[in-house]
Amino acid sequence: MRLKISHTTRYEYSRPVPYALQQIRLNPHSGPTQTVLDWSLDLGGASTEACFSDQHGNDVRLLSVERNTQFVEIISTGEVETTNTSGVFGPHIGHVPLWYYLTQTERTRPGPALTQLIAEFSPSGTDALTRFHDLLGFIGEHVAYDTSSTHAGTTAEIAVSTGSGVCQDHAQIFIAIARAMGFPARYISGYLLMTDRTQQEASHAWAEVHVDGLGWVGFDVSNQISPDDKYVRIATGLDSMEAAPIAGFVYGGSEEFMIVSVQVQQ
Repeated sequence: MRLKISHTTRYEYSRPVPYALQQIRLNPHSGPTQTVLDWSLDLGGASTEACFSDQHGNDVRLLSVERNTQFVEIISTGEVETTNTSGVFGPHIGHVPLWYYLTQTERTRPGPALTQLIAEFSPSGTDALTRFHDLLGFIGEHVAYDTSSTHAGTTAEIAVSTGSGVCQDHAQIFIAIARAMGFPARYISGYLLMTDRTQQEASHAWAEVHVDGLGWVGFDVSNQISPDDKYVRIATGLDSMEAAPIAGFVYGGSEEFMIVSVQVQQ
């Protein structure tokens, strides 16, 4: 499937900003599930200071915000040809060893609520794929999808405690439980072609678990499926922080307002 994507993030500040930095992961790579046909990045109010590949192989750009500006606009657009592999990404490659993805982070580390949820999980089969497809439904039953209940810094523990969250929270809960079961797991940020609309308010996220004999396999709790050719992957990390499309900081005490617009269409 050939998908066209446009992702615009605009920051507006209440007063001129003396200094700010943004770190972005918005450039996709070609791989087993996708081929990048065309991609571009346009900046307003900022310029690129450095480009590098991080430990996960993500394309990372470090942006400096123009001094005393009151707005920054980051626009990434392109076309990607996707392939339906039934969620299978394949063998592990990269700069870090597979055991690294067993590491729980501040955003995935189980507390009392998540530990109790792990104890309650009882899969119907013993093979890995059956267990993880059961886990999709299990998390969906216990953590409802709700865009108003969490924020970008919410941990898996908090989302389980509140009983609701978004795709970021679902992915981190899935990752936390998979690691507790002894499976390497990682967070994927990207885009999803929806059947009912092209305009979206945010990018998407899902989890991948490493299964012997298959390699990395994806699971999207929010949609209760493994990723197919409607998905485009952008970045990988141990959690949502390491795979965040955009992250940064501002000096000067200015109040920040962010507007995000995502369009995904065939």
